[in-house]
Amino acid sequence: MSRRNKSFVSEINVTPFVDVMMVLLIIFMVTAPMMDSGLDVDLPQAKQVDNLPTDSDHLVLTVRDDGSIFLDTYQVPLPELEEKLAALVRDKDRALFLQADKNVPYGLVVDVMGRIKSAGIEKLGVVALPSPAPAEQDAGQAGRPKK
Repeated sequence: MSRRNKSFVSEINVTPFVDVMMVLLIIFMVTAPMMDSGLDVDLPQAKQVDNLPTDSDHLVLTVRDDGSIFLDTYQVPLPELEEKLAALVRDKDRALFLQADKNVPYGLVVDVMGRIKSAGIEKLGVVALPSPAPAEQDAGQAGRPKK
């Protein structure tokens, strides 16, 4: 018996790897929109808006148009809001973002902001949508009769 070229095959079959990666990509594409489940709020518009930070170290306080208040996704009665905020925000570097429906009375928003400040939260942000570009506003007003 003579030794013929009996060397190892050093090629890697990547087909199963590509199949698994494609399945994972499809799973992530389907489930990613489901993970963005916030509360339904009709936010007001502002001229300049910054993006919310993506870290999970901040809290979002939502005031709906019916007056219900949610801390992240848990409903909190207004009288208990200050107590809940003080318990949740022990670290002074933690930020709180307030998103209120544009139909919420101004007095309720001011009351909620006062309770936030009295709970000891120093970093408070307000969530709003960016206002439409001037070209979009002109296009929307083109069909309306002038007064």
